[in-house]
Amino acid sequence: MNQHGSEQFKPNTTVAAIVHCKGKFLLVEEKENDRTVYNQPAGHLEAKENLIAAMQRELEEETGLLLSPDYLSGIYYFHRPELALYFMRFSFVFELAEQIKCAPLDAEITACHWLSLDEITRLKPQLRSTMVLDCINDYLTGQKISLSTLKSNL
Repeated sequence: MNQHGSEQFKPNTTVAAIVHCKGKFLLVEEKENDRTVYNQPAGHLEAKENLIAAMQRELEEETGLLLSPDYLSGIYYFHRPELALYFMRFSFVFELAEQIKCAPLDAEITACHWLSLDEITRLKPQLRSTMVLDCINDYLTGQKISLSTLKSNL
């Protein structure tokens, strides 16, 4: 006998940070399969963790920054066929008045970069996924989803 839900499809739940300051976006540089890639500070939701806490933890681990998100700019359902994985991604926005120097705590992050949209677009072949630009472009449309829409009983 199967437990309720044991046969259900469960995509990976991830959070990503759009950290913006005066036309620049914060990206992290990391290695993926011996290749340098660029991504928003991002990662997976852990057990017994709500989405906002997951975003704050990932941002701190990958950049050393202790910040609270302002709002969500999008929720994405994404398939990476080369990995045979599906993701549900929550994209959080952090608006800063001044750029803050980063100090990654995660050894997998080799550097942090403040980059313009043009610079990020030129890095397209090195972006960890197409979601990097998709999330930034959606942010630039001004779409805002209030954090109060996220409910948790944790």
